[in-house]
Amino acid sequence: MPELSHRRRMLVLSICCMSLLIVSLDNTALNVALPSMQRELHATTSGLQWTIDAYTLVLASLLMLAGSTADRIGRKRVFMAGLVIFTAGSLLCSLAPNLELLVVFRMVQAVGGSMLNPVAMSIITNTFTERRERARAIGVWGAVVGISMAAGPLAGGLLVESVGWRSIFWVNLPVGLAALLLTLRFVPESRAPRPRRPDPVGQVLVIALFGSLTYAIIEAPDASLTKVLPFAAVAVAALLALLIYEPRRAEPLIDLRFFHSAPFSGATGIAVSAFAALGGFLFLSTLYLQNVRGLDALHAGLWMLPMAVPTLLCAPLSGRLVGSRGPRLPLLIAGAAMTVSGLLFALFEAETSDVTLFLGYVLFGVGFGFVNAPITNTAVSGMPRTQAGVAAAVASTSRQLGQTLGVAVIGAVLAAGIGSSPYRGTFVSAARPGWWILAACGAAVLVLGLLTSGRWAHRTAERTAERLETAEVRQPVGTSG
Repeated sequence: MPELSHRRRMLVLSICCMSLLIVSLDNTALNVALPSMQRELHATTSGLQWTIDAYTLVLASLLMLAGSTADRIGRKRVFMAGLVIFTAGSLLCSLAPNLELLVVFRMVQAVGGSMLNPVAMSIITNTFTERRERARAIGVWGAVVGISMAAGPLAGGLLVESVGWRSIFWVNLPVGLAALLLTLRFVPESRAPRPRRPDPVGQVLVIALFGSLTYAIIEAPDASLTKVLPFAAVAVAALLALLIYEPRRAEPLIDLRFFHSAPFSGATGIAVSAFAALGGFLFLSTLYLQNVRGLDALHAGLWMLPMAVPTLLCAPLSGRLVGSRGPRLPLLIAGAAMTVSGLLFALFEAETSDVTLFLGYVLFGVGFGFVNAPITNTAVSGMPRTQAGVAAAVASTSRQLGQTLGVAVIGAVLAAGIGSSPYRGTFVSAARPGWWILAACGAAVLVLGLLTSGRWAHRTAERTAERLETAEVRQPVGTSG
């Protein structure tokens, strides 16, 4: 990629952030619309879970493929294809006549989305080559998540109340088209000097692992053990096959050598934990505010602002702290705030009081605002630049897998606790185990942040990068195991 002027780099960052905005905005706005969709489409709790998890599941399954493909055939080309597919999928979602087709169209959306975030992060990584400048750029990137969390529930609630839940998908159309035209004009093409060949076996195993695991978790409360166990067995078999098969390939879909780096492994675990907490938090909150408190979508969106605004304010601060002091302090703040938030709900039933509900939302927003920038920076900074697409894709996969599992596990716990009872009578007690799980996710962020951000961890990252670079020099271009 040629050296770009400061103005051009800022423009490239803005275009990449537009792609993140439509993907993130879509998810946060959709959460507010869940009760309206439940009524119109006659959906069960598991049906609502699938409208979210069908999207995040496909994203998690295809992100690594998209990252490596972009490194191979061109990041700009793959990014533009993703914008086209995501925008078309959004249009189809707005026209879905029933829950089943909505789930299918959400999967189409996700195919496009898988080509956006990891590829955009790879473009950013190759555009901003200086460490502190890149950390600040990633901080801006993380702030977009805060913007989507702030604008998503409010815009979603306004659209649901005034037009209907289908209008949420219409927002993606003009933004996606504008991003497509700007990308065509201003984003330079780039590729990895030594791109890797496809790994179809690894890709099938990843899909089998994520899909069967998610199905087993979501359907467990309603399906018999004989229906769930085969999917759980497939998940275990796929995981074992990945661990055996991938190290034997010279160019694997998942390069397990990345995980020899303690910061990279820690970033992966933190991403899964933090985004599992986010997925479960949003799922519980929107159902509580509308189905238990009886708020309409707009007022439910307003109630989520105490969570969204701190995320918006803390994300750029986190990026600056990562650039100046490293990832440890932001991760410790994030883990502590998310843990305390979960404990407020688990121990003190924070949702039953306006004051404690507000405080719980603020704390979670602070925690999530601080967590995103150190995840991304840690995941890509210790890897060779030639593998930036794959490293960023693993980090993005961890986020989406975490959100998928968060919705699946928390939704299953809630469904098992409620059963056939009305929401208003049983929600608080049924949700308590879910809040304990969210507190545990926050504690995992805290512990992993402490363990994987010290000098020892950085030495493992340096050794891993050296081994990967040495292996790249020794291996001929385009070979595979």
